[in-house]
Parts: sequence; structure tokens; C-alpha cells
Amino acid sequence: IMDKKVQEAIRYLGIKKGAADAGTRALVESSFQELMKEAEPKSICRIFELQELGDGAVQIGKLKIESRSLARNLKNCRRAVLFGATLGTGTDRLITRTGLKDMARAVALQACAAALLEEYCDQRQEEIGRELEKEGGYLRPRFSPGYGDFDISYQEPIMRMLDCAKQIGLSMTKGCMMTPTKSVTAVIGVSPVKERGPVQGCEACGSTGCPYRR
Repeated sequence: IMDKKVQEAIRYLGIKKGAADAGTRALVESSFQELMKEAEPKSICRIFELQELGDGAVQIGKLKIESRSLARNLKNCRRAVLFGATLGTGTDRLITRTGLKDMARAVALQACAAALLEEYCDQRQEEIGRELEKEGGYLRPRFSPGYGDFDISYQEPIMRMLDCAKQIGLSMTKGCMMTPTKSVTAVIGVSPVKERGPVQGCEACGSTGCPYRR
């Protein structure tokens, strides 16, 4: 059941496809089992009107965002879904607790949490997409602050517009770190036309130098 998640976690550990030994695989699989007991995935989404302002800028609701890569991603969309998700505080506590006694396992848990969060976001996006398709709206790739030139600081207004603290217990430190740390915010364009299969995550981001790129 966990095969795809296990492969993703191994990729997050920086190990090439097919190169993980049996010990690493066993560590990742048992880390997933531990993680599943503590993770409490939650998400929130809201739909806003979208305006293309030109020159690499867009406006979502009352929020103006300057990012050429995001503007490209949202081209010809009239609405955008703001999305937030978290695995909850139990995941953070588990990783911290494990890190005090077993660093290798803590690193594996970090990778497993990243893979689990990605899978959960994909599932939620599919559900949102199915609802929107009933009224002729088609989702673009999920695009998060930190992708391309979409500045990480935009996480704060996105979280405020979603009321993340109250809705899913997700907040932010002054240094732009999310708490719980295994959390994500994203913008998902709603297009009036169905395009080729949705591109996710890495493929949607122009950052080719990233070590986690697929």
C-alpha cells in the first residue's frame, strides 16, 4: 500500500531510484508506520477572484502578488484556490523526540512526513478539482511560496486569508517558519478550459537546481 510513499520518502533522503538498500527501505517503512499513528492531516481552502495585472503580477482577492513564475502558472485563470494543509503538532513532536535518541530515524521520519504531506495535498486537490469540474472549472498545478520567484513571505497573507490558525492550527513565526513545520500553503489556479494532465510539485516549479527535483 505504501510503496509510492516509500519511494517518495527515499527520494527525499537524496537516494536515487532503485539505489536504496534493504536496511534503508525497512527504516523508511517502519518510520511510516510510526508516523501514521501521530499524523493528523488537516486542510483548508477558499476560492477568490483573480486578476492578471500584467508585468508578472496578479491579484487574488485583495492580495497583490509579484511573481513571474506564479503569473505564468495562473495565465488565463479568473479564480484561484488558496490552500493550506498540515500534518499537525504530533508529527513535529515525534520527529523532535526521535532526534534526541536516533538521528538516522529522525531524518527518515522527516522524509516520510514530506512524502505523506505531498500525497495528502494531491488527494485534497483531486477532491477540490472534482467539485469545481461540476461547474466548468479546471485546476492548474499547485504552486507554493518558495517555488520559482514566488517569495516565501507570501505565506503569511495567504495563511491570514485562510484563517489557518483558527481553522487548522497552522501559524507562522517571525522568521517565516510555519508551525507545525510539516505544513504547506499553495495557490491553485482555476481555469475555464481543461488542459493536459495536471503537473504537480517539482514539474510546476522552474527551480532546476533544487536537490529534491524529480
